[in-house]
Amino acid sequence: MSHSHITVAVLGLGAMGHAFAANLLKNEFTLRLWNRTRARGEDLEQQGATLCDTPADAVRGADVVLTMLPDIDTTREVMFDQGALEAMQKDATFLQMGTLGVEPTDDLVQAIATQRSDVVVIDAPVSGTKAPAENAQVLVLASGKRERAPHIDAVFEAISKGARWLGEAGAGARMKLVVNAWLIEMMQGIAESAQLAKTLGFSTDDFWSVLDGGPLAAPYVKAKLDMIKSEDFEAQMALEWGLKDARLALEAADTTPMPGLQGIEAFWREADGQGHAKDDIASIYAYLDTLKRG
Repeated sequence: MSHSHITVAVLGLGAMGHAFAANLLKNEFTLRLWNRTRARGEDLEQQGATLCDTPADAVRGADVVLTMLPDIDTTREVMFDQGALEAMQKDATFLQMGTLGVEPTDDLVQAIATQRSDVVVIDAPVSGTKAPAENAQVLVLASGKRERAPHIDAVFEAISKGARWLGEAGAGARMKLVVNAWLIEMMQGIAESAQLAKTLGFSTDDFWSVLDGGPLAAPYVKAKLDMIKSEDFEAQMALEWGLKDARLALEAADTTPMPGLQGIEAFWREADGQGHAKDDIASIYAYLDTLKRG
């Protein structure tokens, strides 16, 4: 089904933003793009998207403005300092899909409501990494006034396997940190268990064969064990972003004790400093290896 009557601006073409934009193009949305490094959007430009020089230029005439930017400072700079919010058309939807943290997201929602009360804010980070995003198989953790955002369901249908609507804008940011805290703790557990298996004479395949078919056999575990087996740590989720999300979750937890996540954050900080920042979070297994040998 063609959605050429709906114009979407995508600001931020990292691994996830680029995947969202590519899937919107496949579904025949009219697409306007901006990225700080212009080259990231040139392949999409060749497929029919309009690649713009400034965020403000990209959002002009867009029904939906989708941001997938690395942090709150960049998001605020793009939306406020570089004039994107001011340039948005009346009653447009602002679709924020990055992982910014709880308080920063709440502040952003409030600031937009103050400056542009006509703009509908949908806070909607996703559960899923690069490959699921490319295959439109991420789950959207959506929040905000769905009834005021007429094109939002069509956009989510193009880029995901579905959306869970969780409440007022900001609820998505909260659930994202719950999910990522679980993912981070699970990854550390997978890496340590795989190291223990090796120490005791078992391969990753042996380990998986015992889990397979039972309640512990999460597909995520298999994917990360396969990555460990191949020793190919090309990032699906880079360790630097996992570390950022661990910090955001700990900030949001406030007085809720999270000793496991605290320990992992400190350990991943070490790994980050030892050259694993751009590697997948599964590379924490390789870092454990160096400690064992060291």
